[in-house]
Amino acid sequence: MFAKKLNVHFIGIGGIGVSALAKYYIKKGHQVTGSDLVASEITDALKKLGVKIYIGKHKTKNLSKDADLVIYSPAVKPSNQELLKAKGCGINALSYPEVLGDLTKQYFTIAVSGTHGKSTTAGMIGLLLTKANLDPTVIVGTKLKEFGNSNCRVGKSKYLVIEADEWQASFLNYWPKIIVLTNIEAEHLDYYKNLRNVLKTYKEYIGHLQKGGVLIVNGDDKNIEKILNVRHRIQKFSLEQKATEKLRKILKVPGEHNVYNALAALTVGKTLGIKDGTIFNVLSEYRGSWRRFEIKKSEIGTPIISDYGHHPTEIKATLIATREKYPRKEIWCVYQPHQYQRTFYLFKDFVKVFKEAPLDKLIITDIYDVAGREEKKIKEKVSSEKLVKKINKSWAIYLPKDKIIDYLKQNLQGGEVVIIMGAGDIYKLAIHLTERSKKKKIN
Repeated sequence: MFAKKLNVHFIGIGGIGVSALAKYYIKKGHQVTGSDLVASEITDALKKLGVKIYIGKHKTKNLSKDADLVIYSPAVKPSNQELLKAKGCGINALSYPEVLGDLTKQYFTIAVSGTHGKSTTAGMIGLLLTKANLDPTVIVGTKLKEFGNSNCRVGKSKYLVIEADEWQASFLNYWPKIIVLTNIEAEHLDYYKNLRNVLKTYKEYIGHLQKGGVLIVNGDDKNIEKILNVRHRIQKFSLEQKATEKLRKILKVPGEHNVYNALAALTVGKTLGIKDGTIFNVLSEYRGSWRRFEIKKSEIGTPIISDYGHHPTEIKATLIATREKYPRKEIWCVYQPHQYQRTFYLFKDFVKVFKEAPLDKLIITDIYDVAGREEKKIKEKVSSEKLVKKINKSWAIYLPKDKIIDYLKQNLQGGEVVIIMGAGDIYKLAIHLTERSKKKKIN
């Protein structure tokens, strides 16, 4: 695939998607370096693989003059010093979606898209193909235990499974053989502005389906129905099909949303000719992935759940699934809103979801500020305190992140389940709580 071994530098290497691509290049024998604004468990894991990583403000000296290729996160601004140096030196510089898009043309690519469920569905499909001895390459936005707690698996076959993100229309770079659409809602409105533009872009995306390809869609989703074209070979999955009840019985991951994810994976498996027995066996063994209803044990008998949910629909699905799994426990949710712009555009939806949620306690902490993606005028209009005030429930409070541990220590009795939720760095709190409980009971 590559004529020679390359020196590849990644800007924003700590991102979950970019780091997966970095691992792909490492597995292919290339020399990899990278930079990111902050250290994380992702950058720590890459260091253990031998990657030289520069943490902090991006500087020209981070980029070696021997670099053959620079791959940068879509969040990186054109003014980034490393990116400017690369272009000034004539080094080939491509975005993560551009590079992944080139790979989709070289493989039989199965691209999983949608507002929710992309990572879980792509993970299920990747595991399914692996267990069916199809030896796929898998690049996803989460870590799977079955892949050695990694977000990348490099196989030797023609198959590539990817998570195709709609942010800034990144998926328009991809040319799959199979497209899976889980659902479509209004999201990333700082970019799309309205649902109509979201649907228009999705419609353009499914036009990238390669000749003879298959479009696998959620037949229960009304927005997906609006963009379907008869020229595509379409296969639908739905809660109305017979397999639904069986999946409800065998899935280890809770919630109706995960039944949908499994139905999508099942449909892909059948499309590829994988036997039903293999498909159901794999789905019954699926244990979930990093920050997707990830249950952590503690000595005091309080389950700690780390979850990536950051859109109102995801939050609702996760909280309902929690109540179903723990019907007799008090449910406490610690939520970190992700991005000022998302919180602003979907403010009413967040309020409605939390007001109606099956919760006993809600703690909302400060909004996670996504570097390079926020507008000052919007940051001044929205806050976590305003969100809590609008929810207007006695059991909903605001706390700064550094006050949450002490609050939980003083108030948890041991009969609760605590969900740590958000797409930012709030997951570190879940790790801290679990590690703390191993040393000393919270009382």
